Order: sequence, then structure tokens, then C-alpha cells
Amino acid sequence: MNTPTAARCGYRFPSQRGIAGRTNRLGAIVLAVILGTGCSEKPAEAPAKAPAATFTVLATSDLKDTLPLEEMVLKATGVALQFKFGGTMESTEAVQTGQANADAAWFANAKYLLSDPQGQARVKLQEKIMLSPVVVGVSESQAKVLGWDKPEVASKVTWNVIAKAAQAGQLKYALSNPATSNQGFMSLMGVVASAAQKSEALTASDVDRAAISGFIKGYKLVGDNSTYLSEKFIEQQNTRVNAFINYESWLLSLNQSGKLKEKLTLIYPHEGVATADYPLMLLNEAKREAYQKVVAYLKGDAAQTWLAKTTLRRPINMEVAKAQTGLFPQGSMLVELPFSTDRALADGLIGAYLNEFRTPIASTFVLDVSGSMNQNGRRQQLVESLQYIAGDDASLTGRIARLTSREKVWMLPFSDQAYPAVHFQLPAPPRQSTGKGLADQSDSLAKQKVLTEVREFADGLRMTGGTALYDAVLQALTNMNAERQKYPDYQYSVVAFTDGEVNKGRNLAAFKEAYAALPEDVRAIPVFMVLFGEANESELKQLVGVTGGRVFDARKASLYSVFKDIRAFQ
Repeated sequence: MNTPTAARCGYRFPSQRGIAGRTNRLGAIVLAVILGTGCSEKPAEAPAKAPAATFTVLATSDLKDTLPLEEMVLKATGVALQFKFGGTMESTEAVQTGQANADAAWFANAKYLLSDPQGQARVKLQEKIMLSPVVVGVSESQAKVLGWDKPEVASKVTWNVIAKAAQAGQLKYALSNPATSNQGFMSLMGVVASAAQKSEALTASDVDRAAISGFIKGYKLVGDNSTYLSEKFIEQQNTRVNAFINYESWLLSLNQSGKLKEKLTLIYPHEGVATADYPLMLLNEAKREAYQKVVAYLKGDAAQTWLAKTTLRRPINMEVAKAQTGLFPQGSMLVELPFSTDRALADGLIGAYLNEFRTPIASTFVLDVSGSMNQNGRRQQLVESLQYIAGDDASLTGRIARLTSREKVWMLPFSDQAYPAVHFQLPAPPRQSTGKGLADQSDSLAKQKVLTEVREFADGLRMTGGTALYDAVLQALTNMNAERQKYPDYQYSVVAFTDGEVNKGRNLAAFKEAYAALPEDVRAIPVFMVLFGEANESELKQLVGVTGGRVFDARKASLYSVFKDIRAFQ
């Protein structure tokens, strides 16, 4: 896509083409060339009191480390850059549907967005800003066990070899949810391409089901963003997990942090890496001039050097790339893994992952049914949210949020005390062969029946009494542990909702004491807290600090949208 001549200095930016094919190298990028003449003098600075042109950018959450660019861009260009952050699939859907409410979008990778005609129509211009391939970081001791510490061996490791190591239990990795993140999804695509031995024009019929199933066996630490996963990986390195699949930049930063038990050996899969090229995409045609100023600055020497040194993403500016060579591993031949334009493959792979391939979910929803939930429409919010995840929303984020095949759910209401949990179990999909191709993930009659029962349960909730949150969470953890003893091949979590101060049962100190006495297996189950109303945010953050998990704030977003976020961590 060609970018028109900039308003000042005669800059022209060349077309951007995707990196495709086995012979493409990461460094083979067409760079912006200054064609204008008569521009030797410095651009005039904006008048000191002139209002800055605001330029809002919807960015994926992995770009939070670029927040200082707001001030840098303003100082250099007079454009008031303003970031707002969201998850990959959530942000993709917002752009596709015209709900982004932003002048531009900045994603790690826009290939999924631009494989859809609706997405293509929303994007007016795009320019790649920087690069970071998705690679596999393996604890040095485990890399030695696998023989991957030797460069001559590491350079030949394929996604197929990685999948087999995972299936054999030798590779236990952390990875962002493939249904909600670029790096997770592209890792699955790498396994598909490798198993199919097909570098171009992959389709849904090429998916080797056994290869995906084997790769998923090593998936031990799930999350929606790299920050959360990094915290958990640091805690659990070489116990629960020994590898981390993420962007090169993130893994290099972890190695430099000094927080790991041991450094990671970076493996660049032989048949190809999926590279995040961070396209900045113009959505609002009226802000074209501001967009061009921002792009020119971001691709200039100063910003590219700052991005390379600070975020460890590879510069797209060739001169800066040469100057900053020492920041990045050398010697690996970086072949770009082609991205299939078959939307049926992408959507089918996400659906199959959620309902068939991933470790099935077992979770307890701890539901506040105290009297205060009758205020300000809170009961209705909770009821509608539970009905939503048991509904039939076919949108991108709706599919991620809803209950999936093979899932076990306990609904545990509480007020003055914790009440008995009500159990629901979603049936497995029809048994599939281990051959090739993706199966239809349509709901069976049996699954529809259970989803209806969940919706009816939610509608029957009645609110009265006080708030015994900590007793209820403790009961949920105890129940989950008993269930895990019988069925270890599930992924367990507790999700608690509350709108008020705890005024019944244990207080936080008593909960911490009781929690410390629980078996270690119980304490490995994350607790996710959702707060709204007058809930004590400080106490809930302390609770998840003890139990793992995180706090979701439903005071700043609708409860059903919070449900979407939570599901990405399960």
C-alpha cells in the first residue's frame, strides 16, 4: 500500500509487502527513502501556544512499553499521540466493526485483520514500524538436555521437533492464549505448516490433528498477555514450565532482567518464524496528515534507535539496524513463515483449539448474591453476563467468551455464607479422527441443552444478605482441589464476583492464614477477582497477590466485556 507524499519535506514512503516464502530474510525490508529536495533546513517548530493535533491510537497490550512515545512524538512533531490498549482479538474486532473509536491502530501483526474484506475497508494506510519474530525460549539446562544448546543443532530445530518435544513431556511452555493473541495463534500456525510440509497456500484441510494435539500437551501456562505470563513464568520456571514462546524482544528483555532462575536459549524454528512487523494503520482519513508525521518520526533514526535499545524490537530502518546489530542474536537464518489467506483455516483453528485441542477448563464461578447486588442494576449485569457466556454470540470475541465443549463449571453463590455449588458439564464434540482437516464445531443438541440450563440458573439468582467472600473463595478452592485429585487433566481456576465490602465470615487475615495451610496443589489454582460497586479494591488485589490470578475492574467496563477478558486467562 503506497503512502502519499508527506505534507512537508517531500517524503515518500514505498509500498509495504508482507514477508513471504522460504527465501525471504527478516532483514529484507524495503525502507523509506527521502526523495524530496530543498529540505536541508530544520522543520519549523509549532508555536508554543498552538493546540496540538490529537491522534488516538488503538494499540495491542504488548505495546505498552512504547508509551513514552506519546511525549516524544509530541515534542518532535506537534502531534499529541494518545494510546489506548486492548487485546489482539478484541482490538481486531473493534476495527472490523468500526467500533475502534481511534484515528489509527497499531498491532503486532495485522495479517488476520487484513485477511477479511471488512478489515481491509477500514484500513486506509499502513506502515511497518519495527520487527520481532515469535521464537521459543528454553531454559538453558533443558536446552542442554535436548541438545539444543549446540548452535549446529539449534539451527535445525523445526516446529515439528518442538511439537514432538512437547508431546514427550520434555518441553513445558508458557504461551499467550492462541484464541486471543498473535504469538499464540502464530505458534499454532507454525506447527500446522511444519506438519503439513507445505510453505504456501495452507488450508483447513492441511491441518494435521495429531501434530496440534501433541504440541498442546506441553502447554502448561496460559494467559492473555506477556506481562502476566512473565510474572508466572518467573515463579514457576523449571518446576511447572521450562520454556516460553513469545516475541524475541520479550524473551531478550527477560534474559536481561536478572529475574529468571536461569537464562533462556532462543530457538528460531528452522522452517520459519512468524514476525510481528507492527504496522501502524490509519483508520481516520481526516487525520492523514497527522498520521504521516507520526510515521515519519517513528521510522526516523531517533525513534528507531530508541525502540531498538528500549524495547529490543528490530529496526525497520536499515541504517539503524546496522548500527544496533549487537543488540540481537546473530547467525540464525530468519525465514519468514507465510501467513495463509484462508480465513476458514484461521477461524477453524481457533474454534478447534477452544473446543477440542486445548486442555479442557474446570472452573468455579463464585457469585455474590448479597442484598447490595439489587442496587444500580448489578443483579441484571451479573445475570446477563452469565447468560452471555452461555449464549450464541458468533462474533470473534463472543466465540472466545462462551462456554466450550468439555468444560466443567460450578456456580457457587454466596451471601451470609457460601451455598452449595451447582455443577454444569459441557459435552465433548463428536469424536474426530487423528487425520487431517478441521472438524465442524457447531453445538450439538446436548451442548445446547446444558447452555440453556446455565442461562436458566442465572435467571433464577436472588439477592439477599451479607458478603462472606473469603469463605466462598476458600470453599471453591477446596472443591477444585478435590476435583483435580480425581481429574488431573483439566485446567483449574476460580473466578469470583463481588460488589461490596466483606462483612460476614472470615476477614482477609483469616483467609490468608487458612490459605497458607492448604496443600500446595490447591495454591497452584489461580483466583481471578471481578470487582464492581463498593468492593474493596485494595483487599482484592492482596487476595490475588496471595492466590495468583489478577483483578478485573467491572466499574470501568461492562461486566460481559470483563467476562471476555477473563476467559482469555483460562
